[in-house]
Amino acid sequence: MSGEDTFTQSSVNALKEWAAVVGALASGRQAVMLRKGGIREPEKHFGIERDRFFLYPTFDHQQVSLVRPEHHDLLQDTLGDGQWEGDNPPESALSKDGEIPQPDAVRITVWAELHKAFEVTDPAALKSLERFHIWTFDYAEKRLKWKPRHPLHIMLLRVYQLPEPSFIPLKPEYAGCRSWIDIDGDLQFTGDPVIDDDEFALLSDAVVTSVGHPEGSTLSILG
Repeated sequence: MSGEDTFTQSSVNALKEWAAVVGALASGRQAVMLRKGGIREPEKHFGIERDRFFLYPTFDHQQVSLVRPEHHDLLQDTLGDGQWEGDNPPESALSKDGEIPQPDAVRITVWAELHKAFEVTDPAALKSLERFHIWTFDYAEKRLKWKPRHPLHIMLLRVYQLPEPSFIPLKPEYAGCRSWIDIDGDLQFTGDPVIDDDEFALLSDAVVTSVGHPEGSTLSILG
């Protein structure tokens, strides 16, 4: 699939993630997602439902203490996107979960293709991926250890920047601890990749090498 393809429909699939992480993916600072599911997932387990989807930024559970200091500017940037009809939340709202109110509209700026998927069970393999995301290792390890009988899903994404952002009015069905949602809007899978082909090929090889701890992961290549 190519970022030059266009496809429009009235309802599209989206994956929810912290607004700061969406910003990191959009800027090329982050390449992977770490997922194990939310309390409203089917059987409370995460599953990869699509290989092409829009990224839906959320403020649920996003906290400054869970992001490495060199990426704190991404948290601050999420407060100035024009998503609230009134004043933007203050920076102090970043310090605790739940202090940032839900915006009146969600700003969609990027979409993603799933390039590779891994399942990780070993902290050593997880530690090797630290340079590919913005979370602290303590928080990443907490995700790994939650429901320890189930692996942590690692998703390597190829991310594309939309030519123009789209503001999607908030609906009650978009809320809650779930990963996948259907959002209304005439959105198109078009735009340029945030990382060029040659750099992404090197990045993909680096991720595969990093996650290849012999007892820490299994690899599934999609496409």
